[in-house]
This record gives sequence, structure tokens and C-alpha cells, in this order.
Amino acid sequence: MADITRRFGWRHLRSAPTAHIRHHKRGRLVHDGRGLSFWYRSLSAALSEVPVDDRELAMAFHARTSDFQDVAVQATVTYRISDPAEAADRLDFSVDPDTGSWRGAPLEQIATLLTETAQQHTLDVLARTPLAVALVDGVASVRGSVAAGLAAEPRLPATGIDVVTVRVVAIRPEAEVERALRTPAREQIQQEADRATYERRAVAVERERAIAENELASQIELARREEQLIDQRGTNTRREAEEKAAADGIRTETEAARKVRLARADAEAARETGAARAEVQAAWLRVHDEADTGTLHALAATRLAENLPRIESITLSPDVLTGLLTRLGRPEGGAGA
Repeated sequence: MADITRRFGWRHLRSAPTAHIRHHKRGRLVHDGRGLSFWYRSLSAALSEVPVDDRELAMAFHARTSDFQDVAVQATVTYRISDPAEAADRLDFSVDPDTGSWRGAPLEQIATLLTETAQQHTLDVLARTPLAVALVDGVASVRGSVAAGLAAEPRLPATGIDVVTVRVVAIRPEAEVERALRTPAREQIQQEADRATYERRAVAVERERAIAENELASQIELARREEQLIDQRGTNTRREAEEKAAADGIRTETEAARKVRLARADAEAARETGAARAEVQAAWLRVHDEADTGTLHALAATRLAENLPRIESITLSPDVLTGLLTRLGRPEGGAGA
């Protein structure tokens, strides 16, 4: 929309570069072009503003396929007003001289024209197309038909409108039909997912089995090693006992031999000692045998005195003393009586 300002009863219009302005004064065209700015009086001016930039028109409508299924078509048409003068002559692009706003709704008229034209060609195409084909190849066929139909529409060039591009965004069936159509694909996807799950589970089971077999093999190997260890320990213990028994035997034999040698030495010493004592005793007896009786008595008294215990004191009774004195006073011959 152009900018309009007021100055002393005059109006000043300044338009955008994408807007084509037509100014009629008293039925005469005085300004015609893009991006204009000029002064005018509102009471004598007739202004038109035609946008010349590319315009996007989104549209959505329903159609029916050859198998009587309703579908929703979403499309976008890009158009441009290439002949502003022709468009201003065919449609009401006049603007209020005081505010600059359109008096009518020219863009809505263009939108209605393009939408109805596109819908007509879409219905023609989809009415001969079954739903399955329309969902698969309908976008391209509808786009081509709408583009060809808009290019062949005589009202568009007569109004100064060029269609730039046509895009069909989607063709969708009703929600229930779409849900029913999705069911086989969902089932297939679910089956694939289940198959993948089963395969994954089978792989997991196989791995668990392999792990269990490895653990069992490890346990068997450990048991075998433990058996070998027990055998080796028994062998070692038995060998240790045998070695110890052999050592004890050797030690016992050595000790017995030593004791035998000691006994023999003791016996030999005792024998020699006895022989020596016997010889001494025999010599002693021979000496005493050759000695006289008095000598023997003296020796006996001497030995007796040597072997008697020490007498600290002796008490002689009168009777004993008398007897001894009597015996000492007797002659040598009286003693024999």
C-alpha cells in the first residue's frame, strides 16, 4: 500500500518499487509507472495501485477419484501481474486518495479465478484416476494438468496475469481411508520389526549358549586342572613320606649302629676293667695269702678303722672296761684258753 501524506489540502503519494501506480485527473492519465511519488488533490484524482511482484497463492480443495474416494488437494500457484494497465482495466485496483487502501478486493478476485481454474482441472484429472494411482502418481499428473489448464485459460492473459509456477504439495485421502491404506504397510513394517526382534533374540540366545558352553568348558578345564593338582599333591605327599621314612630308617640304622658300637665299647671296657680288677684282686689275695696272721689282723683292723664312721666320743661302762682290762692283763697263753 502506498504512503499518502497531507500538506495544506494537497496529498502526496509515495509508492513501493513493486507497485504500479496509475493516476487519472479529470479522466486523463497523468501518472503511470512503478515507484512513483507525486502531489495531487484528492477531489480530482483517481488512483489505482497494481502489485507487480510475484504472489504466492495457497489453495486447498476436495476432489473425488474414479473409485469415488474423496481426497484433499493442497497446491500453491505463483503468479504475477505482467500488464498492470490491463489488470487495472479489468479489475478494480482503485485506492482511496486519502488513505491509500483498496476500495475493492482485486487480489481475492484473482485468487478465486486461479483457485477455481486449478480446481476444475484437478477434478478432471482425479475423476479419471483411481485412488491408489492418484496417491502414487497424482501429484505429478495434477501439477501438469493444472499448469496446462492455467496456461490455456484465456481470462488470465486478458487480465494481465502470468502464472509463474504450480506446485502440488499433497493429495490426501480421508482419515479413515488413509488409516486403512496405511495398515498393510504398518503390518509389513511390524512384521519386519518382529522379524528383526526375533533375529536379534536368536542371536542373543546363541551368544548366551556360546557363553554357557565356554563357562562349562572352563569349569571342566578347572576341574581337570584341580584333579591334576590333587594327584600331584598326593604324589608329592607320598614322595615326601617315602623320603621321610627313608631318612628315618637311615637315621635309626645309624643310631642303632652307634648304640651297638657304644655298647661294644662299653662291654670291652667293662671286660678289660673286670680283668684288671680280677688281676688286682688276685694279686691282693696272693699277697694276703703269703702274709702271716698278725699282719692280716693288722690290715683288717686298719681297713676296719678306715671304713668305720668317725667316732666323736665313746662311753665305756664299768663292766666293759673291766672286761677289757682283764683281757689286756692276761698272758699270751691265757688268751688261747
